[in-house]
Formats: sequence, structure tokens, C-alpha cells
Amino acid sequence: MKVSFKNKVFIIFTLVVFNWQCFSQRTEINFNNNWRFILEDNPAFSAEIYDASSWQSLNIPHDWSFEKGVRAGGDQGQGGGYHDGGIGWYRKVFNVKKESLSKITYINFDGVYMNSEVWINGNYLGKRPYGYISFRYDISKYLKQGENTIVVRVDNSLEPSARWYHPCGIYAPVKLVEVNTTHFKPNSIFIKTPSIEEGKATVSIDAEINGDLKNLIYEVKLFYPEGNELATISNKLKVKNPSYHFEIENPQLWSPETPTLYKAITRILKGKQVIDEVETTFGFKTVAWKTETGFWLNGENIKLKGVCEHWEGGPVGGAWTKPLLRWKLQSLKDMGINAIRPSHNPTPPMFYDICDEIGLLVMDEIFDGWHKKAPQDYGKQAFSDWWQRDVKEWITRDRNHPSIFVWSLGNETHDDIAPELVKYGKSLDSTRLFTSGAGNTEDMDIEGVNGGSETKSFIESKILNKPFISTEAPHTWQTRGYYRTQTWWRDNELPGTYELPNLTEKEIFFYEGINPKNWKNRKQSFNSSYDNATVRVSARKYWEVARDNPWHSGHFRWTGFDYYGEAGLAHGGLPFNLFMGGALDVAGFKKDLFYFYQSQWTKETMIHILPHWTHPRMGKGTVIPVWVYSNAEEVELFLNGKSLGKDKPGTVWNEMQCEWMVPYQEGKLEAVAYIDGKEVKRTSFSTSKQPSKLKTSIQKLDAEDSFTASYIITSESLDENHNLYPYGENKVYYNIQGDVKKISMENGNPIDPTSRTKSDFRTLFFGKSRLFLRALPNAEKASITTASILGDKALYTSNKITIETKQIQVFGTSNFNDLEILYTTNGENPETNGKVYNGAFQVTDGTLVKAVVKLNGKVVLNMEETFGKNKGLFWGNEHSKDMWIGRGINIAAEEGILTGEAKASEDAHHFKGSGFVKFDGKEGAVTFYKENDGAGKEYAIRFRYMHNDAGKTYPMKLFVNDIYIKTFEFVPTGGWVQNWKFVNAKVYFKSGANSIKLETTGESGPYIDELFID
Repeated sequence: MKVSFKNKVFIIFTLVVFNWQCFSQRTEINFNNNWRFILEDNPAFSAEIYDASSWQSLNIPHDWSFEKGVRAGGDQGQGGGYHDGGIGWYRKVFNVKKESLSKITYINFDGVYMNSEVWINGNYLGKRPYGYISFRYDISKYLKQGENTIVVRVDNSLEPSARWYHPCGIYAPVKLVEVNTTHFKPNSIFIKTPSIEEGKATVSIDAEINGDLKNLIYEVKLFYPEGNELATISNKLKVKNPSYHFEIENPQLWSPETPTLYKAITRILKGKQVIDEVETTFGFKTVAWKTETGFWLNGENIKLKGVCEHWEGGPVGGAWTKPLLRWKLQSLKDMGINAIRPSHNPTPPMFYDICDEIGLLVMDEIFDGWHKKAPQDYGKQAFSDWWQRDVKEWITRDRNHPSIFVWSLGNETHDDIAPELVKYGKSLDSTRLFTSGAGNTEDMDIEGVNGGSETKSFIESKILNKPFISTEAPHTWQTRGYYRTQTWWRDNELPGTYELPNLTEKEIFFYEGINPKNWKNRKQSFNSSYDNATVRVSARKYWEVARDNPWHSGHFRWTGFDYYGEAGLAHGGLPFNLFMGGALDVAGFKKDLFYFYQSQWTKETMIHILPHWTHPRMGKGTVIPVWVYSNAEEVELFLNGKSLGKDKPGTVWNEMQCEWMVPYQEGKLEAVAYIDGKEVKRTSFSTSKQPSKLKTSIQKLDAEDSFTASYIITSESLDENHNLYPYGENKVYYNIQGDVKKISMENGNPIDPTSRTKSDFRTLFFGKSRLFLRALPNAEKASITTASILGDKALYTSNKITIETKQIQVFGTSNFNDLEILYTTNGENPETNGKVYNGAFQVTDGTLVKAVVKLNGKVVLNMEETFGKNKGLFWGNEHSKDMWIGRGINIAAEEGILTGEAKASEDAHHFKGSGFVKFDGKEGAVTFYKENDGAGKEYAIRFRYMHNDAGKTYPMKLFVNDIYIKTFEFVPTGGWVQNWKFVNAKVYFKSGANSIKLETTGESGPYIDELFID
């Protein structure tokens, strides 16, 4: 709850009701707790009187799609990581005192995805289609003394409604705002700094007032960052839109290095009585964009070192609390970024508050597309009718944030409406410029280019007539803990790219998440952490490009965190359910890429080695490229105490890492950083034996605003000498006791199907996993019991197994009692037939270990783990992936969007992937999705099909981006079992999202197996 700094309000919550005292001025009330929810649809749910006692009780934020989890065939498709949509209802009962009925009361929603409708006491208030915008309703005339009911319907029945994972539900804060009938209109305060010169600045503050102005005074007070008063103006109110101007001496400027915030308090007074009051933070900064020299902040020419970031990137779907969001943004700041692009939509206001406070420049973006990009997105459902209202809410809500330095109107979209969007945006804020991510650049103030800006041909032939920013580059992929020395191109090597040589003549690493024989396509490999898995360019080369070209303002890499969805685009579809383009994985674990950027973008001395130094299946003497990222002057590498020489980090892209070619032998690999010849930092790895210990650590994220504290519980597999075992993949079980809610369990594994919210375990991924907890309101204590059956899954290094369990106090005080572990190795129930665990034991190939953990004689955890040579990671050889050499892009038909009577099947044989699509004599269509990161161009496409109906050609129409291309005639292939053939076409793919649809024409269709793009 937020109120004036001169007053305090205390709220007492019961299960579903609250009361508040009546004050003469504005009161903001936390409305996040004690909602009821059901994932069903019934018009009766909107009634004022309805028994919802059987519904789920929960606190906002809430994301039902994330809670349901991944499902093969999930409504959101590959773009949404195979999560579901649906329709859900929320109800909340609250109390109102009689004196509040003479006030104006707004209910304010910071984010509801999507198509929300709201009722108060059975009265319909309205609908808001866009899921990424704030909105409010005046509920005053419907309130009554005593008990009142608010009801919200959220409709995600039309899917996919985004090209990436989106939340479902009330995923952001809700509050009630109670004001007098005369009050500041929502979002009407606008603070500008039209003139900032050395030693002085001008501040202009506009407002708009609802209600009667008679005998009232408008007062504005400015406050220094330290809190003392800076200036005051107070005059009688004569107009509803007053404007005050201040002259300020020696303003302290806001920047990412010094995020200095001032405060303005605007008041409506009647005598000395405060009628309404709004507190607004703001900052002083100057921004300039120059075609020849790029971006200037406060008179300094700087490079934008940014990331793109989906709101949903990270471990909790869309349901971020402020403590967790601060952790996420601070993690990115710690990497060295100075800018962020929330892609491709506005975020809840707390995001910008944090960016103001910690110092992150924000390219604030409103839309993905101005027309349909995903099959059922906002562009299709609502853009034409709603864009103006949403743009107004967006700009008027966000324009006082000093962190926002440019507005972005869209992403990889093009339409004649662009000039109108720019004109309308400037009518709401003329103090900032407008851009887009590769959309109608001719109509924008700044030319923003996405993936097309990564190419050598673009950089070296670029002729500018306006300032330029790389809005989405580079695109590189990394799987934490996975290494390959051979370069991997997502779409095979494209023309016009910078060179990215292999690191060794032949590959030396041969482990995979999935046996390549079972891949659906060549994309289903993990991606190397050597910065050699990409679309067009390495992260190192693109930073060199941005840094060394004066006209290049900088870049926003895709992305900061990994995120759920777009699983088919880079990674080939299920079992992959997330996108691995981040510098941190979805659990928030730092990848090697994080440390590369830190070495280039931060000043505090850092040092980081890759890869790890545990390679039990690698021949002794195999030469391994060892890299060290550091911002020190010089680094020396030691193996088992012997110096391997010194190297200096360079400025050329392939010299930005210190590098040694080291013949492998077990032991300790250590790097030492020097400045002025003196040691300043060191780090090391030691070869690990099989995992036998579980390390658990807790990070507390302090409560703030209306949100309780959160806790991050990290689990790591260690050997007997406390070294991280980097291939750890045993399950970690959690029993949670006390006043906390489990938000998520996450390990960063893109192919792990385990429920992140419903299961009581999560598997370690390359040695690490996390549990995310949120304290309940009025929490007093909480503890967890962790347990794991530890050992080498494949029994390659050892067949010795240990069982580790601990009781851990999260907060408060609990009385711990001894734990008892019972286990079996023959499949029997350990609770009835188990041995008492007293120490490590041995198993054989294929052994299923079962165990229970008892606390006070009661079973609190049931565990099992299977060990054997075919378990866990796939370990191959240099020929394991030969079948995929030279293969282009292929997309399985069953991964597409199926409409009509089109159905996925596995009836035939010798198809690629997990099946194909059939029509069984009926009508339907299959729609594929292709992302083209570069400029529009022509591609050759092929469809693999089969049928054996003599005299039939099964004509099907081909559409690309809803434009008819041609009609295919599918001649018989000679069999319904294994005789597959192809039909071909040449098509034009525009920049950005492209849809490819095959549709029957009244004569049904053949089996459709795959789309190939060459």
C-alpha cells in the first residue's frame, strides 16, 4: 500500500475481507491477497452472490498457464513452450465503510492476460483485450456499505495469442485507489525537464484535475534525492490542467552509473487540508542521437550495452513479485548491461520503478505486431480498435520514468499505420524519440534493425541517413555446462556472415541431451558455451562491431534470460520447451556468456574459466581449448601447479578471451589475474569424482511494497572433496513446511518435462537446480527437507551410491528432529521392506533405487532413481551426429497448428520425428511457423508427403502470410507405409514472423510429414 509520506494507513486482512480507515486524501490499498480462482467458464460466475468456497484460494500475481505446465499439444504451441490457455475466473470479497461511499474509488490492474472482463457487485464494467497493458475502472457508483464483490473473467481460449510463452491470468499487482471527488486524473502528472545546462535546469510539471476547483489551491513541492525540500510553488486553482515551472540549480544527473532520483509531490489543497496528493519520482538527463556518432547521454558518447528481455524470461512464467523482479534485473545489471528492451510489450510499472532505481536505460516497447503475427494475437483480435487507447495508457503511465530514453512502437512489423502511431505518440510525449524493432524504419526517428544487423554485408555496406540502433542482436545460443569445439549455425552457414572458425580440427566432446538418432531435426542438439553456436555472428564479434563503429549506437542482445517458448524456432520442438538465447538460464544460473559480457562491460576485477575440468570419457592428452574471460591486464594458467604461460585479453573479437590449448589430465586447473604485475584475483576447477554430497544454499529477497519476501534455494551436486560434479543429473526432492508457497522449481534444462510447480522434485541439470519460494502474508516460520539419491547416472565413473538429506531453516525457528532413511535396490517398497541407510552402497546396471525419508516416524519424501549405462546424458562418439551433416531446416508437420480435421498420427512408418499429419478423407489445414531474422528474401521449400490412392492428386493450396502462392498436386508415392516424396515451391519470406499454410480444397489431403526450408 502506498500513501502520502505524511500519513500512514494500517490494513487488517481476514480471509476474504478487509477494512480501511477513511482519510481526506488519496489512499492506495493492496488488493493482491485472498482471491478465489477457477479454471472453468460459466456466466453465472459473474453474479454478485455466488458460492466460490470450492475455488482455489490464492494471492496475486497468478499465472495459471505456468502452474499447469508443459503438455504435448499445449494450446500455445511451440511458440508458447507447449503451455495451455483457457478461460479462468477470479472473485474477491471486500468490505467498504459508509464514509467511503462519498469518495471516488478506482480498481487498478497492472496486467491481466488477456481479454479481461470485470464486474463489481454484478455490474459489468468493461473489457480490456491487450494482456500487456494497465487499466482501471471507476467502481464508485456500484459500491455499498459492507460486503462487496469484484469478479474478473480472463479469456485465453484463442491460442496461440503470442509468438512466445505468455502468462494467463492476473499476473501483476492490483490495487484500490480511493480519492475525493476532486482529484488528479489517473496518469495526468507529466514532469518534463526541457532545459538542462551546466549548473541549471528547468522542470515543468503538468497535471489534469477531475472535479470542482472552487476555493482550491494547487501546490507542487520538489525534493532533493536526499529527501530535503528543494522548491515549492503554490497558487489558487483556476484551470483543470495547471502547469508549473521551476528553475533548479546544479541538478544531479540520472545515468546508469548514478541513478539519481528526485521527487515531486503534487497536491490539491483546501486551506491546509490535503484533498489529493500524488508522489512522483523523476530525474535529470540529456539524450541525443547523432547519425555519425550514435547515442549521447548527459553529453557523453556512450554505447548501449543492452539485452532484450521477455517479461516471462526466467523461472516464474509471468507471475513476478517485485523482490523476484528486482533479483532478475539486478542479475542483468551485474553482467554490465546499461540498457534493456522489454520485448515486445510494456511491463507492469514496478519494472520501470526498479530500472529507475538501479540504473537501466529502457527502450519501452508497446507492440509486437500491428497486425496478425501469431494466429490469435492482439494484432488480429484487437489492434485496430484498441491501439490508440493502449498507446495512451502506455505513454501517459510511463513517461515520468527517467530510465525510459526512447519509445519503440513495434517489432518486425510493417504497415501504413506507422506514421499515425508516431504522430499520436508524440502528441502524448514530445520529449523522446520513436523507433521500432525493424518496422517501418522510414517513419521512425531512429532506425532500429533486428537480426539483419548481425551480418558482415550489413555492417560494412551500411549507409545511414538517421541514427541507428541494433534492436535485437546478436542471436547466439548456449546451454549451460555443454561444450563443442565445432561451430554450429542454426540455419547452416548463411551468406554475408563473419567467419567463426572451429576451435579444433575434429570435435572432442560427444555428450548430448538426446541421442541424435532420436532427434526430430538437426536443431535438437544442445548448444555450445564456447560462443560458437549462432545464427550469423558470435557475441564477441558483434560487441567488437558495435564498439568500433562510431555510428553504431550499441545493441540489445537476444536475450538476457532464457525463456519458455519459441521451442521449435531454434531447438526443433518437443521435448525442447524453452529458448536458450540468454546469458542466464531460466533458473538464473549464469552461463559462460554472462562472464564474457562482464569481462567487457564491468570494471570490478573478474575472472572466469571454461570449460570445467571433469572429462571422465575423454582420452588423456586430448587437447582442450581452455578460455579465461577477465578484465584484468594479464592472466596466467596453471595445471596441477605448473604454469602454462600468460595471456592478455585483447580487443579483437577472437582475442577477447585468454586462450590455451591444454592436453587433458585430471587435476586442478587454476587461473590467476594480474594488474601491474600483481595478483588481483584467482579461480580454479578440480576434477570431480562421482557426486556424493548435496550442497544447499539460500538467498533471501527482501519484501518490498505489497510483496512478501522470496527465497531462492540452490542445490548443487558435489563429490567427496566438495568439488562440483558438472554432469550431476540426480533428482533433488523437497518437502516444504511452514508459511511459504512454492513458486517454481527450475534447473535450466530445456528438455526436462517435470512439472515446475506440482512435482516435489527437480533433476539437477549439469550439477545445479533451484527451488523458488514466496513467504505467505504474516509468515512466521518455514523450513524445507531436501534429499537426493546421488551417483553417476550411467555408472561410468563409479557404481557407488549415496543418499543425502538435510533439514534447512528458511526463516523463523523450527524444532528439527532426526531424519531416518530407508531404501531398497530391488524395486520393493522401502517403507515396508527397506534397509536403514547408514552409508554408501553399490549397485549394478539397471538398478532402481527407492528410498523414503521419515521425520518423526512419518514419511515426508518418496524418492527413486534408476542407474545404468543408458541412463542420463547420451554419450556418443565423433560419428554420432553424422546423419545430420548438411541438413537444412526441417519442421515436423505435427508440430504445426492443425485446424479442421487435420490430426497428428503415427500410423505409418519411416517418417522423421514423432509422427505426421493425416486428413482421413476430410478437410483441414496445417500451418507452419518460420522466423526470418534478416531481410526479406526468397527461399526454396519442400513438403514431404505420402499416399497410395491411384488417380488421386489431393490438391492443396499453399499460403504464405495469408497470401495464396500455388496449388500443389500430390501424386501417388507408391505406398502408405514408407514411400515418401516431395513437392516444391519457391516463396518469399518477409523479415520477422512468417506463416506457411497447406489447406485442403475439398478433396482431403495426403500424409504430410515435414516442411523443409533451404
